[in-house]
Amino acid sequence: MLDRLKEAEKRYIAMEEELASPDIFSDQQRYTSLMKDYKALTPIIEKYREYVKVSDDHEGAKMMLDESPDAELREMISEEIKSTREKMDTLLDELKILLLPRDPNDDKNVMVEIRGGAGGEEAALFAGVLYRMYNMYATAEGFKVSLMNANETELGGFKEVTFMIEGDGAYSRFKFESGVHRVQRVPETEAQGRIQTSTATVAVLPEAEDVEIEINPADIVIESCKSSGAGGQHINKTESAVRLTHKPTGIVIECQEERSQFKNKDKALKMLKTKLYDMKLTEQNEKIASDRKSQVGTGDRSERIRTYNYPQGRITDHRIGLTLYSLESFLNGNIGDMIDALITADTAEKLKNAQ
Repeated sequence: MLDRLKEAEKRYIAMEEELASPDIFSDQQRYTSLMKDYKALTPIIEKYREYVKVSDDHEGAKMMLDESPDAELREMISEEIKSTREKMDTLLDELKILLLPRDPNDDKNVMVEIRGGAGGEEAALFAGVLYRMYNMYATAEGFKVSLMNANETELGGFKEVTFMIEGDGAYSRFKFESGVHRVQRVPETEAQGRIQTSTATVAVLPEAEDVEIEINPADIVIESCKSSGAGGQHINKTESAVRLTHKPTGIVIECQEERSQFKNKDKALKMLKTKLYDMKLTEQNEKIASDRKSQVGTGDRSERIRTYNYPQGRITDHRIGLTLYSLESFLNGNIGDMIDALITADTAEKLKNAQ
């Protein structure tokens, strides 16, 4: 591993030299690609250089121990040797994690789809709760949230809602949210106070780049239509809403959140590319052997991943067996601890498979 890191450092230095050359700006595609690789390699090289420094200190302390006749000084040097050895072991563990293959989509923006599942109006209301939760978390983390499409119910829930989360590392923070979310609570529509179980499905899709998905314009049917919804601010008497149908796959995309038909068309095309890219990823993932899939989950949106129990004030993630008793705070967007735990579990599984 250390030999590979030494070679990686040489490549890193070569990248720095090329990026410092004025000629690099004449080739924007090369510059963008090089900067992406340089950025990905930077934390690894920084950690490796830290390891090399501590290793040098360790070897230097061992030499001093051999040469020192003073008993008190030898005791101090022995403590230094022990400390640097422990630090080296820690840095090696951190380097192993950094060297794990990265998900190529981790830095991408994401499109999130939430749909009310089993439970009728209560499921739609829960979909609205999840939308608010993700919106609050994303905003607090500095991500930009843009509503793409929404089918709102009379009581303020959503039959379905689609939104984009933009920012560096968005997919890495949200990718484990795909699946079935189950809620147990007394519905607002329940007069007798009985607890009901309802579900909502969440799909988190990495945004497709133009170079990854090409769409033949002849394969798309574009229709303009009037916005639909529960009324109020969603009523739009002009035909600014857009419906796209992708003939080869049968995918239908609707976008009505903008007043401009051009803007709605642009958003709808972005949503279509992202869905086609997700289909491509799903096909690739199905080829991966089941024993190499993360224990955190396959990302299958039919998999029940989490339960939100209102009477007990708890959230349980079934993939990693983690229960938190902070439901109110969690639904107000404080989901970082759960996301960190899921990332840690996924990393641990990858380390196990890499051995």
